[in-house]
Amino acid sequence: MISNWFKIFIYHLKQNKLFSFLNVLGLSIGIASVIFAILYWNNEQAYDQWNPEKENIYVVLNKIGTTGDIWATSSIPFGETCKATIPEIDKICFLYNWYDDGVVKFKNQIILDKKITLTDENFFDFFPFEIIKGNKNDVLKDKNSAAVSEDQVKILFKNEDPIGKSISYDNKTYTVKAVYRITKSSSVEPNYIFNGVKRDGDKDQWGNFNYALMIKTKNGTDASALLKKMQNVTFVNRTVKDAKASGMTVEQYLKENGEIKVMLDQLKTSRLHGTKSSGGQDLPEGAGNLKLLYIMGGLSVLILVLSLVNYINLATASAIKRAKEVGVRKIVGASKNQIITQFIFETAIIVTMSILFALAIVELSLPYYNIFLRKTLTMNGSEFYLQLIFIFGLVILLAGIFPAIYISNFETLKVLKGNFSRSKSGIWIRNSMLIFQFGIAAFFIIGALIVNSQVDYMMNKDLGFSGDQVISVTYNTKDRLKRTEEYLTDKQEIKKIPGVVGVSTFAGTFGGNAGSSSGFKHNGIFVQPKNIEMDFGFLEMMKIKVIQGRDLSPQFASDTVSSMLINETLAKTLNLKNPINTMITSGWSIGDGDNLKFKIVGVVKDFNLVNLQNKVSPMIFINLKTLKWNNFNKILVKVSTDNLPETLAGLKNYMEKNVNPDYPFDYDFVNKEFAKTYEEQVKQKNLFFILNLVVIIIAVFGLFALASFSMERRLKEIAIRKTLGAETDILLKELSKQYIIFCLMGFAVGIVPAYILLQKWLEDFAFRINISPVPFSVALVSLLVLTLLIVLTKAYQVTKIDILKYLKYE
Repeated sequence: MISNWFKIFIYHLKQNKLFSFLNVLGLSIGIASVIFAILYWNNEQAYDQWNPEKENIYVVLNKIGTTGDIWATSSIPFGETCKATIPEIDKICFLYNWYDDGVVKFKNQIILDKKITLTDENFFDFFPFEIIKGNKNDVLKDKNSAAVSEDQVKILFKNEDPIGKSISYDNKTYTVKAVYRITKSSSVEPNYIFNGVKRDGDKDQWGNFNYALMIKTKNGTDASALLKKMQNVTFVNRTVKDAKASGMTVEQYLKENGEIKVMLDQLKTSRLHGTKSSGGQDLPEGAGNLKLLYIMGGLSVLILVLSLVNYINLATASAIKRAKEVGVRKIVGASKNQIITQFIFETAIIVTMSILFALAIVELSLPYYNIFLRKTLTMNGSEFYLQLIFIFGLVILLAGIFPAIYISNFETLKVLKGNFSRSKSGIWIRNSMLIFQFGIAAFFIIGALIVNSQVDYMMNKDLGFSGDQVISVTYNTKDRLKRTEEYLTDKQEIKKIPGVVGVSTFAGTFGGNAGSSSGFKHNGIFVQPKNIEMDFGFLEMMKIKVIQGRDLSPQFASDTVSSMLINETLAKTLNLKNPINTMITSGWSIGDGDNLKFKIVGVVKDFNLVNLQNKVSPMIFINLKTLKWNNFNKILVKVSTDNLPETLAGLKNYMEKNVNPDYPFDYDFVNKEFAKTYEEQVKQKNLFFILNLVVIIIAVFGLFALASFSMERRLKEIAIRKTLGAETDILLKELSKQYIIFCLMGFAVGIVPAYILLQKWLEDFAFRINISPVPFSVALVSLLVLTLLIVLTKAYQVTKIDILKYLKYE
């Protein structure tokens, strides 16, 4: 029986080569899109799931009451007090929530690595990576101990045994205690781990939020009860003491300054569902992009649904040709269940072919997909194979059941009498599905246009600064404490290099780090502005405007002692209408002295320092020499367009010879650095463009096939109309008008979800476009043009039929 079914399938495959190919190709594209989404989903969901303590480990965050900012950092005394006073906490771990980059040395071997983690002795209790060499317990017990990943051991130590060897990093010597292996995705995946993150000056400072804090609780701990106890630690040791020091009651203090609220994110879910901190990064590997995950998942399912609708439409339309076959089979005794099983069997063969084709598409496209996501996804693992089997079964069920039941319900007598082709059975379902296809196509076209408009707006927006011909050069000195004075010396020498127009620096990075922040109160208003240490000439080099007062200048001795600039946002926040010469008591002090006072000498026009997703933060600008924090890591060099290669060669030679020979010359253009902040949106733009093409291709296949079947059923009608004198243009109008109506109905279906979902997507941007009627109009015109092009082409073809061929037996 199965052999006979297979022969019948092959026969019909040969009879309908084009439509069979369209079926397989459409389903392949739909299945491939779902496979891509599944690979991404599996990768993101796998983060930290290998960790046996994932349900007991929490990342601690703090919400600053006065500003509402969420910090993924805490102070040392807060963490240690929680550990000492709360019995539910088993262990705590401090680490930096970013990767350091720097030079690691062993003998004459020098490695510049960008995934270095500084932490404390408890790190491996929180991330128990496999130890393949060395002590498996108390790996980082000693302060200057280190652990190295398996891959880095091969590079740094070659064939030597690393255990017990001394390596140096950041002018300190560490002893290698263990070699570890990372095999599964983790929120921290360092190449080097060094113990020694806690700085002595921070150990008693409750206000120094410099460290990521993780806690491990005992089994069965109630997270909400634990959170209340941790909040009480902050209340007793910060709020009550600060209120007393300010001469206020606790109620008055809270009313004026707000309260720091402790928050906990469980490691098990923190990657995708964790609290988004103001810095955007809670742990070194960053947060997963849940929105992109949902977008890709949702769009891939839509494409698969479109493919299935296409298949069902084609299957039910082509079933007319097999009506007599079904009628004859029923006459000779075939049951309804046998006919259903036969057609599901045929669907299973097509789905099998489609999955094989889809796997080939994914395999060929995977390198580009990995570049797009910056991942190394592969098609393997038992979970993936189970998902593939599930897709196989689901597609057969969804694509096969309805056509099989539809065909099995053909009325035997009507079929064998020969008038079944005039039956309207199933037409309303095919038309409904066609309208649905038009709706999906409209959604994708509108989405692509709006995403494209937002990205173009971001790329062309006036940022408030100009990075033309300014390069950002990594500045790694041997002694950070002397960085400012060394920079001032190097600056004079760098200016002598031919092609260098100017040199400056500031504590931050365009499109990256916004520097530290310090809170203070003025006229009863508490603010937490960003601290921007800068060299003279920084604002002028970057063409950042001073709209009131003046810039800091070496002509004024006070500008390196007690002068500051503020930006527009800070002036508005403090309600300063005439801020020039206003005295501000800052949040800074030297030692145990009183907070320093500064005079505002200028107001800087707001500019976008970090990205366009967030609003411009309040900012304070002071000179490098004022507090000598030495917090800058890059210098800005403006270069001439003439002989740029020679200028860069001169810079490289000077930096590697005179600044730090251990570090290679590393630079990037400032405009290019900032452009990286909207890489994610550019990806989404490209994604929508690619998926748009896919959707249009599938929709074109479906429309062409359905129009072909529909018009071929009306060939005798067309022949009669032509005999009675119908003109070609009248026939074209008659044949195409229903598809225009379906197109308009589908567009109406698609615009509502498109508007709602795109409006939701735009909410993430502080600087955004307003949705106008333009993308909707363009989408409608595009759909109409596409529909008319396909339908009229086919309609024109059928109007040229030979009349005698269809009427000679009438």
